[in-house]
Amino acid sequence: PRLLSQFFFADERVTRVVAEINGLDAELDPQQYLVLLNQLHLSQAHLLAVLERIMEECIPTQRHSRDYLVKFPEELLVDNLGNHMLFAAECLLAGTFPEVEEADRAQLRPQARNLLCSLELVRTVLREQSLSQPNSYPEPVRAVLVQFDQLFAEFELSYVSSLVAVKSPEEIYKQQEIIVLFCETVERALRLGNLTQEMIDGYEPLLMFTIPRLAIISGLLIYPEGPLSLERSPEEMSRVFSPFYNLLKKIRELLRVLSVEELCLLERSLCTAE
Repeated sequence: PRLLSQFFFADERVTRVVAEINGLDAELDPQQYLVLLNQLHLSQAHLLAVLERIMEECIPTQRHSRDYLVKFPEELLVDNLGNHMLFAAECLLAGTFPEVEEADRAQLRPQARNLLCSLELVRTVLREQSLSQPNSYPEPVRAVLVQFDQLFAEFELSYVSSLVAVKSPEEIYKQQEIIVLFCETVERALRLGNLTQEMIDGYEPLLMFTIPRLAIISGLLIYPEGPLSLERSPEEMSRVFSPFYNLLKKIRELLRVLSVEELCLLERSLCTAE
């Protein structure tokens, strides 16, 4: 159950697979080479997972901030992102990463080198610690982990920023506005009795359609200064709504001619229609 013991055996697996890859002629046995590459990927992912748990236990208050993750596209926020960072760093040092522009590669290579050197130091220090005192983390061990955590975060942000357009502070703020709009929409629907707390607590699938529909009405009529404000230009709106700018204007015109009773009836029907 000790994390350092788990790290030792995870590290052993990575070392063993790397040795097998180095001793294999990929041209003579390409199938086995692919099998070993997959094993390396899985064993590295396990090693990083154990290392993450060790850092949470050993340096929880000294971790480098990961607030920058909110800038990343959602499709990148996957469980194996860390493993992909290590693969990217190795490819950058090997000069086999055409997806990154040359100017960016020149900037990223020193960071990749520092990250991989730091990881090797972490592996060495933790292996030694696991064999000597597997129940403690002395200050030298903590210092090595803090450095690795910082280098990893810095490389992750730089690398992803070189590949995709990370969200600007303005776009993040616009997304937060949408979150607030959805929360206020749900509160209003509960107050009016259009939704029940049981539906929310039970993750009623219908809510996936109901809440966005109600939010459009709320954003156009109830909270007109919010993220659906049509006083802004399409370019000033969140990318979630900007493609539908003209359609939203037509919807607002139709909603404005409804009486209070008709609007209530519409909202109730949106809570039941599929």
